[in-house]
Amino acid sequence: MNKAALLITHRTLPGKRDEVRQVWEKHLMPNIANNPGHEAYFYCYDDNDPDVICAFQQYKDRVAPQDFVKAPWYAAYIEEVTPLIAGEPEVRAVTPVWAKR
Repeated sequence: MNKAALLITHRTLPGKRDEVRQVWEKHLMPNIANNPGHEAYFYCYDDNDPDVICAFQQYKDRVAPQDFVKAPWYAAYIEEVTPLIAGEPEVRAVTPVWAKR
């Protein structure tokens, strides 16, 4: 498997998680759905912390994540979401070695 994947954890400002999701749905969700570089994407709420969002993203190759963040709509997302989040997200690059489909 020559895939790329990211595990991302976002901490929102207190009580802003649903607002962050609305910004994500506006800017990213439709572009992710139409992006052939994304093979899988899971947008999740942390069950133990009401101000945490986790995302798992699997890409077709190692170039696709870099192409994704260069899109103009990604910059618009960052601009709108930044006032709602508590600092930079934790991003972990991982290499998928097996997946159930």
